[in-house]
This record gives sequence, structure tokens and C-alpha cells, in this order.
Amino acid sequence: MDHAAVLALFDRDMREGARPFGLDSVVERVGGVVRHVGPEKGWNGVLWSDLSEADADAAIAEQVRHFTSLGLEFEWKLYAHDRPVDLPRRLRAAGFTAEPEETLMIAEVGELDLDLRPPQGIELRPVTDAAGVDLVADVHEQAFYGADSSRLRHLLLTQLAEEPDTVVAVVALADDVPVSSARMELIPGTRFAGLWGGGTIEAWRGRGIYRALVAHRARIAADRGYRYLQVDASDESRPILERLGFSRLTTTTPYVHPAS
Repeated sequence: MDHAAVLALFDRDMREGARPFGLDSVVERVGGVVRHVGPEKGWNGVLWSDLSEADADAAIAEQVRHFTSLGLEFEWKLYAHDRPVDLPRRLRAAGFTAEPEETLMIAEVGELDLDLRPPQGIELRPVTDAAGVDLVADVHEQAFYGADSSRLRHLLLTQLAEEPDTVVAVVALADDVPVSSARMELIPGTRFAGLWGGGTIEAWRGRGIYRALVAHRARIAADRGYRYLQVDASDESRPILERLGFSRLTTTTPYVHPAS
């Protein structure tokens, strides 16, 4: 894989050329910033920017004014190669708080081992309705130690109702008890399928369930003609993904600004 070329393609397709996450959202370009504006329970924030030392502070202030005027918390999704180089300092000075850094990892679907299956006793069940979304949210809260699942619920329910072809969600069950879950975003017209939300309840980790969920989604992405898989990987999932054939391209850090 040509890392620089694939990263440039990712920036163009998935960031600068981003599409709304649902029919209740819009993507707007304001100067050197591409932002996503949705409902309170949706994702709001800056997806891409092309700024200089001369205009960065004004662009940041404009985004703060815009989102706070709407009463919305929002995220500036910063990548390590974004400019200017002191953008993290400028965001902190404007009232943003950095969340844990993640690693952008990408793999060519055709180079992955797609034959990985779930361990014995584990069933992978597609999520197609509100009951399935409840299972995914339940796993999310347990796997991420009490994390709020309201935004995830809203996102999945909206996608399944309005654009079901753009999302694949799956829950792993052990004797009908949900123990792991994950989803995949499929954006029409792009070459990237995004893997999101993969989490396993602590007592069930280390058994190959996460790997099986990656392979399961990769098979679907391959069937639908996507060339690349993309993951914002945590420190826990990064080694697993590397063993599966994913490459590290850069890092990304969410900078969050409160609603007021």
C-alpha cells in the first residue's frame, strides 16, 4: 500500500468530501473548514480543515460561535498531519479539551484473511430493528464501562430507518446473551468502509470475537465493492488490527468543545 496516496485519498473522500450522516444532518464548507451539523443527539463537528497560521484562530472562533449559537457540543476531529502544526494548542486556547488519541488504520479488503469465523458457541446476528439496536447499546455501555449510548442509539435508529444500505450492525451472542457488537459505515461513492464501535464485554475478551467481527464486516464490504477498510483504533485494538493486516497511517485526536 502507498500510505501517502491512500491517506490523501482518505482526506479527499471521507473528510473534505464528507456526506451527512443522516437525513437530519448537513455538511457545510465555510472557508477552509468542512463541518457536520446534526441534531443534539447526532454527531456535530469539524471533519476537515485547510488552515494557515494567519487564519486558524479566526476559523476556530467561527466554529465555536456557530455551534454554541445552536446550543450544541461539538468535536474538532484533528489528524496529526493537519495544519498549522500548532493547531492543537490553538484549539485548547479556544476552550477545547482533547480526548484520547486514536490511530487511523487502513487495510485493502482484498489483502485480508476473510475466513476468520467466530469461536465456538458465538452467534453473529445482524441488527435490523430497534430490538437489535438495544442489544448493541447494551454491549457498548458494558464494554466501555458505562459510556453513554444515547448518541449511538440515535445514529443507528436513524440510519436503519432512513438509509439502511449505508450501515451494517452486528451483535455477537453467547447463548442469546450479547457479549460483543460492532458496526460498519458504507458511504456510497467512496472506496472506504468504516469500522466503528467494536467492543467486547471484558469477561469475553481474548477469544477471537473482535477478529471475527472485523472479518465478518470485511466480507460484506468486499461483496459491496469497497476497496479499503478504515478504523480509528484504540491502543487495545491496534495490535489486533496490525496482525490482521491493517497499516498505521496517522493519528487522530477528538477535541471537544462544550455546548456553552
